[in-house]
Amino acid sequence: MKLNRFPETLAVVRLGPGAEVPRWAESSSIFSVTATATETSVVCAARSVPTKAVAQRPFTAFEVEGPLDFALTGILSGLLAPLAEASISVFTLSTHDTDWILVPSDAADRAAEAWRAAGHEVAPAVPATGKANK
Repeated sequence: MKLNRFPETLAVVRLGPGAEVPRWAESSSIFSVTATATETSVVCAARSVPTKAVAQRPFTAFEVEGPLDFALTGILSGLLAPLAEASISVFTLSTHDTDWILVPSDAADRAAEAWRAAGHEVAPAVPATGKANK
């Protein structure tokens, strides 16, 4: 598998059940909202999160290069096993086209090394302009 490493530092924010998505959360290259009956979780740019918010940070995001077919099995299992062996915690997200793996930023280089050792490719994300981030 190929993973693309995004340069933006992210946070996972916990809001109350039924909370509206705050405006500050939307200014991020990666933005996700998951709502349940007991909470609303927002993944967004760490720089945008108010200091009083209940949040875990900093995280670095890795995108599994897709789109991935819905019939595929074991994608996350195969990518998470090397991280578990390296004692790296994760927060995962899935979109229609792919999976995202967030790791604590201080473990991002170790995660990339673990994936490479397991035979996966890790590269900087390519923004819409077509130029690689450095």
